Amino acid sequence: MADQQLWFVENIDLQNIFCPKKVDMGMIESKDHLSFDANQYVYLPEEPAKKIFLINSGRIKIGTYGAEGKEVTKAILTPGEVFGELALVNDGSRRDFAYSLEPTSLCVLEKGDLENMLRERSELQLFFMRLIGNRTLQLEQRLENLMFKTSRSRIVEFLHELATSRGRAVGYEREVRNMLTHKEIADLTGTSRQTVNAVLNDLRRQNILTFDRKRMLVRDMEKLVAAA
Repeated sequence: MADQQLWFVENIDLQNIFCPKKVDMGMIESKDHLSFDANQYVYLPEEPAKKIFLINSGRIKIGTYGAEGKEVTKAILTPGEVFGELALVNDGSRRDFAYSLEPTSLCVLEKGDLENMLRERSELQLFFMRLIGNRTLQLEQRLENLMFKTSRSRIVEFLHELATSRGRAVGYEREVRNMLTHKEIADLTGTSRQTVNAVLNDLRRQNILTFDRKRMLVRDMEKLVAAA
């Protein structure tokens, strides 16, 4: 998990909390460790919210369905990130779905077990308070962007946020590995794949960033902000 991610809290070993036992990938599966092939649901709306997950490897899409069945992507999460955390504040069922975008390994905690840990560890309470709060703020910001900003602005601001939260410094530049696809960026910004492609190509022509299927390299973060 990148140090710049909003939900990162120092001195918490999430891997040890969620995955106290080492598991050979694809060889062992238990109630504490689950593996999924690409394009499988981890959970669906209306299922009981009883578990919280940590991504050990792979990627997970979190989304929901609108009134007419249209899929809405809320987040795409990578190794080291937690999801399903709303089980802690909801005694009922899931409101969203979790879906594996590629072969994925998860560590699993039962809601009751995590609640016991939260009573004993204040820093863990802080982690989940920040996790839930920041994800709520991010969704609110996305809604405001959809209402008030152009497609180009939404895409450019998303790329800046991505470079800030998941990127690493490479000299004066910033590199994001395991880059999202154009469709995934479109789903997260409420735009089209064609628009994302056009904006990325324009930013590359201006030498603000470069990209391929595996990574994005932002050459100038200030110019990227100005490009919005």
